[in-house]
Amino acid sequence: MTQCTQFSFEFEAHRSRRVVAGFDGGAMTSDAGALLLRSTEQRLGLVSRLGRCFTDFRNQERVEHSVTEMVAQRVYALALGYADLNDHDQLRDDPLMGLLAGKREPGTALASKSTLCRLERTAEAGAGQDRYKKVRYAAAAIDRLLVDVYLESQAAPPERIVIDLDATDTPLHGKQEGRFFHGYYDHYCYLPLYIFAGDQILGVRLREANQDASAGSVEEIQRIVAQIRARWPRTQIILRADSGFCREQLMAWCEDHHVDYVFGLARNERLRRRIGKAMRQAAAEARRTGKPARVFTEFRYRTHKTWSRARRVIAKAERIEGKENPRYVVTSLPVEQWQPRQLYEDLYCARGEMENRIKEQMSLFADRMSAETMRANQLRLYMSAAAYVLVDALRRLALKGTAMAEAQVDTIRLRLLKIGARISFSARRVVVSMSSGYPWQSLFGQVWAALRC
Repeated sequence: MTQCTQFSFEFEAHRSRRVVAGFDGGAMTSDAGALLLRSTEQRLGLVSRLGRCFTDFRNQERVEHSVTEMVAQRVYALALGYADLNDHDQLRDDPLMGLLAGKREPGTALASKSTLCRLERTAEAGAGQDRYKKVRYAAAAIDRLLVDVYLESQAAPPERIVIDLDATDTPLHGKQEGRFFHGYYDHYCYLPLYIFAGDQILGVRLREANQDASAGSVEEIQRIVAQIRARWPRTQIILRADSGFCREQLMAWCEDHHVDYVFGLARNERLRRRIGKAMRQAAAEARRTGKPARVFTEFRYRTHKTWSRARRVIAKAERIEGKENPRYVVTSLPVEQWQPRQLYEDLYCARGEMENRIKEQMSLFADRMSAETMRANQLRLYMSAAAYVLVDALRRLALKGTAMAEAQVDTIRLRLLKIGARISFSARRVVVSMSSGYPWQSLFGQVWAALRC
């Protein structure tokens, strides 16, 4: 049967004019703002270095898509909002994506979803003998790269850095390797560990959900601290996390290696008895003012069985809406440097910003854990982290002092990267003619100028 293809679409008229649409605009893109990401990448060298974290066992005479091109294709796509490998069956023909990935000739198709899938699914062993899956990534090299990018971003060694740790859930809807039910989150999931310094990511580790939130944190912190101290031996390092990381193994390691910490401490009756006086003071103040009241105190505390020594505990005795709301943190920081209120309100409570950074990972599709193996899903986490590094660097290097200086990645994507444009190629130039109706042209100009400095 003959199949007709429609090239013209007529819509309701606008006054006396017909409204006719068609897919005849030529080589166009909806992501012209990604040129700013490309300029950011050229400042960082992130994608090219990420490509070197892979070993390619393919016959190079028959290779159409290099590892670096495939990595760039995947990272830029995530940054631009394309979550799935299926998206690449259309993206591979986008003229701008070819430019971003580094294809030499215009109009050359990028890697298909099947090729990218093989990149993800290559096993750690046997890649040299496998018929199809022959590109293997080195997790340790990618781990080092994330820390290197952070170290390079600092003009001089800082006096102090605060490293945040947190775990989150990644829901699973299939039969993935390492799938377990988590009672707190009430679904099957993974339990990835994220490590940040301010807005910048230092590490991400995919983990099974049948273990403690702090599992593996000592090993991760050990390698990160060693890499930082090799470059900045005099910088004070403070670990910060909620009560899920208040574990003897992690605290003892910090104390043995001159790393400070401030961790949340879970409530219990012994702690409540220790702050009885402070809680009565808070209750009296709340009655007097009719407003919430808080009193800070501190004491030495040791658990009956799990802690090897007594440690400094800061307590917030708070009365709010007629109820007690006590909170506790344990720290290695001395009272001479950090008074109780200052430590709790200025240092510990600032860890809430990390939750926003984790939400940004989800905006870059770090929750798309649909691959069969944990190794493949770990690579997806790495790719999302690389996309975040790229967008965060754009924010840090070029958006400072603008109205979008603290914008989240999905806002940056929507306002700064999603620009319609026509693309034309000649022997000497690639011309990207962006929409005249783009509403943030002035901001685009500011960002472009900042990246040229």
